[in-house]
Amino acid sequence: MENNKNKYIAVAYKLYAAGEKTLEFVEEATDEKPFEFLSGFGFTLDEFEKRVVDLNEGDEFNFTLSVDQAYGKVEPERIVDLEREVFSINGHFDHEHVFVDAVLPLQNEDGQRFYGKVLEVGEEKVKIDLNHPLAGKELNFKGHIVESREATNEEIQSLINHMNSGGCGCGCDDCGDNCGDGCGHCH
Repeated sequence: MENNKNKYIAVAYKLYAAGEKTLEFVEEATDEKPFEFLSGFGFTLDEFEKRVVDLNEGDEFNFTLSVDQAYGKVEPERIVDLEREVFSINGHFDHEHVFVDAVLPLQNEDGQRFYGKVLEVGEEKVKIDLNHPLAGKELNFKGHIVESREATNEEIQSLINHMNSGGCGCGCDDCGDNCGDGCGHCH
Protein backbone atom coordinates (compact mmCIF):
# COMPACT_ATOMS: atom_id res chain seq x y z
CA MET A 1 0.00 0.00 0.00
CA GLU A 2 3.08 2.23 0.12
CA ASN A 3 2.47 3.66 -3.36
CA ASN A 4 -1.20 4.24 -2.51
CA LYS A 5 -0.64 6.89 0.16
CA ASN A 6 -2.47 10.16 -0.28
CA LYS A 7 -5.17 8.87 -2.60
CA TYR A 8 -8.56 10.55 -2.52
CA ILE A 9 -11.15 7.77 -2.35
CA ALA A 10 -14.95 8.12 -2.36
CA VAL A 11 -17.09 5.01 -1.89
CA ALA A 12 -20.80 4.30 -1.87
CA TYR A 13 -21.74 1.32 0.27
CA LYS A 14 -24.23 -0.38 2.52
CA LEU A 15 -22.81 -1.55 5.84
CA TYR A 16 -24.20 -4.55 7.68
CA ALA A 17 -23.13 -5.81 11.10
CA ALA A 18 -23.22 -9.55 11.67
CA GLY A 19 -24.52 -10.62 15.05
CA GLU A 20 -24.67 -14.21 16.24
CA LYS A 21 -27.38 -15.20 13.74
CA THR A 22 -28.47 -11.91 12.18
CA LEU A 23 -27.28 -9.39 9.62
CA GLU A 24 -28.29 -5.89 10.71
CA PHE A 25 -28.27 -2.85 8.42
CA VAL A 26 -26.09 -0.12 9.99
CA GLU A 27 -25.69 2.71 7.49
CA GLU A 28 -25.45 3.68 3.86
CA ALA A 29 -23.16 6.03 1.98
CA THR A 30 -24.72 6.95 -1.37
CA ASP A 31 -23.30 8.18 -4.69
CA GLU A 32 -24.63 11.63 -3.78
CA LYS A 33 -23.08 11.54 -0.28
CA PRO A 34 -20.23 9.04 -0.45
CA PHE A 35 -17.78 8.21 2.32
CA GLU A 36 -14.66 10.18 1.38
CA PHE A 37 -11.16 9.84 2.80
CA LEU A 38 -7.49 10.25 1.99
CA SER A 39 -5.54 7.01 2.18
CA GLY A 40 -2.49 6.67 4.38
CA PHE A 41 -3.75 8.88 7.21
CA GLY A 42 -5.50 6.26 9.35
CA PHE A 43 -8.98 7.78 9.22
CA THR A 44 -10.71 4.57 8.27
CA LEU A 45 -10.32 1.00 9.42
CA ASP A 46 -6.97 -0.31 8.16
CA GLU A 47 -8.48 -3.41 6.59
CA PHE A 48 -11.27 -1.39 4.94
CA GLU A 49 -8.66 0.87 3.36
CA LYS A 50 -6.58 -2.11 2.21
CA ARG A 51 -9.62 -3.63 0.49
CA VAL A 52 -10.60 -0.49 -1.48
CA VAL A 53 -7.35 1.42 -2.09
CA ASP A 54 -6.37 -0.53 -5.22
CA LEU A 55 -9.85 -0.44 -6.77
CA ASN A 56 -10.76 1.91 -9.61
CA GLU A 57 -13.77 4.13 -10.19
CA GLY A 58 -16.81 1.95 -10.86
CA ASP A 59 -15.31 -1.20 -9.30
CA GLU A 60 -17.67 -3.06 -6.99
CA PHE A 61 -16.76 -4.64 -3.68
CA ASN A 62 -18.37 -6.98 -1.18
CA PHE A 63 -16.25 -8.03 1.78
CA THR A 64 -16.56 -8.86 5.45
CA LEU A 65 -14.15 -7.70 8.14
CA SER A 66 -13.65 -9.94 11.14
CA VAL A 67 -14.23 -8.59 14.64
CA ASP A 68 -10.47 -8.08 15.03
CA GLN A 69 -10.19 -6.30 11.66
CA ALA A 70 -13.11 -4.04 12.59
CA TYR A 71 -13.59 -2.59 16.09
CA GLY A 72 -12.39 -5.50 18.21
CA LYS A 73 -14.11 -7.49 20.90
CA VAL A 74 -16.40 -6.01 23.51
CA GLU A 75 -14.15 -5.27 26.47
CA PRO A 76 -15.98 -5.70 29.80
CA GLU A 77 -13.64 -3.20 31.52
CA ARG A 78 -15.00 -0.52 29.16
CA ILE A 79 -18.43 -0.87 30.79
CA VAL A 80 -18.33 1.47 33.77
CA ASP A 81 -20.56 2.74 36.53
CA LEU A 82 -20.51 6.52 36.89
CA GLU A 83 -21.99 8.53 39.72
CA ARG A 84 -25.41 10.01 38.90
CA GLU A 85 -24.07 13.46 39.83
CA VAL A 86 -21.94 13.40 36.66
CA PHE A 87 -25.20 13.74 34.74
CA SER A 88 -26.73 16.49 36.85
CA ILE A 89 -27.32 20.06 35.78
CA ASN A 90 -27.78 22.61 38.56
CA GLY A 91 -28.25 19.79 41.05
CA HIS A 92 -30.93 17.99 39.00
CA PHE A 93 -30.44 14.72 37.12
CA ASP A 94 -30.70 15.19 33.34
CA HIS A 95 -33.63 12.81 32.61
CA GLU A 96 -34.16 14.43 29.21
CA HIS A 97 -30.83 13.20 27.81
CA VAL A 98 -29.78 10.35 30.11
CA PHE A 99 -31.89 7.25 29.54
CA VAL A 100 -31.31 3.62 28.54
CA ASP A 101 -29.87 3.35 24.99
CA ALA A 102 -28.98 7.06 24.80
CA VAL A 103 -25.55 7.75 23.29
CA LEU A 104 -23.89 10.56 25.22
CA PRO A 105 -20.87 12.72 24.47
CA LEU A 106 -18.44 12.43 27.36
CA GLN A 107 -15.07 13.92 28.22
CA ASN A 108 -12.32 12.66 30.52
CA GLU A 109 -10.10 14.74 32.82
CA ASP A 110 -7.53 15.11 30.00
CA GLY A 111 -10.14 16.74 27.76
CA GLN A 112 -10.40 13.74 25.41
CA ARG A 113 -13.90 13.46 23.96
CA PHE A 114 -15.67 10.15 23.32
CA TYR A 115 -19.13 8.62 23.34
CA GLY A 116 -20.80 6.18 25.68
CA LYS A 117 -24.08 4.27 25.51
CA VAL A 118 -26.31 4.24 28.59
CA LEU A 119 -27.07 0.67 29.65
CA GLU A 120 -28.76 1.32 33.02
CA VAL A 121 -29.89 4.29 35.07
CA GLY A 122 -29.86 3.39 38.75
CA GLU A 123 -30.61 5.30 41.95
CA GLU A 124 -26.91 6.10 42.53
CA LYS A 125 -25.03 5.05 39.38
CA VAL A 126 -25.39 5.17 35.60
CA LYS A 127 -23.91 2.17 33.72
CA ILE A 128 -22.17 3.32 30.51
CA ASP A 129 -20.72 1.19 27.71
CA LEU A 130 -17.61 2.89 26.29
CA ASN A 131 -16.98 0.20 23.67
CA HIS A 132 -17.44 1.21 20.03
CA PRO A 133 -21.08 0.54 19.05
CA LEU A 134 -19.87 -1.99 16.45
CA ALA A 135 -17.40 -3.76 18.77
CA GLY A 136 -17.85 -7.51 18.79
CA LYS A 137 -19.39 -7.58 15.30
CA GLU A 138 -18.20 -8.62 11.88
CA LEU A 139 -18.81 -5.87 9.31
CA ASN A 140 -19.98 -6.51 5.77
CA PHE A 141 -19.45 -3.73 3.22
CA LYS A 142 -21.22 -3.92 -0.17
CA GLY A 143 -20.70 -1.10 -2.62
CA HIS A 144 -18.61 0.50 -5.32
CA ILE A 145 -15.92 3.10 -5.87
CA VAL A 146 -17.37 6.49 -6.78
CA GLU A 147 -13.97 8.15 -7.26
CA SER A 148 -10.34 7.15 -6.76
CA ARG A 149 -7.44 9.41 -7.70
CA GLU A 150 -4.29 10.99 -6.38
CA ALA A 151 -5.12 13.56 -3.70
CA THR A 152 -4.31 17.16 -4.51
CA ASN A 153 -1.79 19.09 -2.42
CA GLU A 154 -4.68 21.31 -1.28
CA GLU A 155 -6.66 18.30 -0.02
CA ILE A 156 -3.64 16.97 1.86
CA GLN A 157 -2.84 20.38 3.37
CA SER A 158 -6.48 20.90 4.36
CA LEU A 159 -6.48 17.53 6.13
CA ILE A 160 -3.22 18.34 7.94
CA ASN A 161 -4.59 21.74 9.01
CA HIS A 162 -7.76 20.08 10.29
CA MET A 163 -5.73 17.47 12.22
CA ASN A 164 -3.57 20.20 13.79
CA SER A 165 -6.68 22.09 14.88
CA GLY A 166 -7.90 19.05 16.83
CA GLY A 167 -10.53 17.82 14.36
CA CYS A 168 -10.99 14.21 13.44
CA GLY A 169 -10.34 14.60 9.74
CA CYS A 170 -13.44 12.74 8.67
CA GLY A 171 -15.28 15.72 7.32
CA CYS A 172 -17.71 16.29 10.15
CA ASP A 173 -17.21 18.88 12.83
CA ASP A 174 -19.18 17.34 15.68
CA CYS A 175 -17.36 14.09 16.36
CA GLY A 176 -14.58 15.44 18.51
CA ASP A 177 -11.40 13.43 18.38
CA ASN A 178 -13.09 10.05 18.27
CA CYS A 179 -13.88 9.43 14.64
CA GLY A 180 -16.42 6.74 14.09
CA ASP A 181 -18.31 7.07 17.31
CA GLY A 182 -20.52 9.98 16.53
CA CYS A 183 -20.38 11.04 12.98
CA GLY A 184 -21.65 8.65 10.37
CA HIS A 185 -19.30 7.50 7.61
CA CYS A 186 -16.18 7.64 9.79
CA HIS A 187 -14.73 4.15 9.50
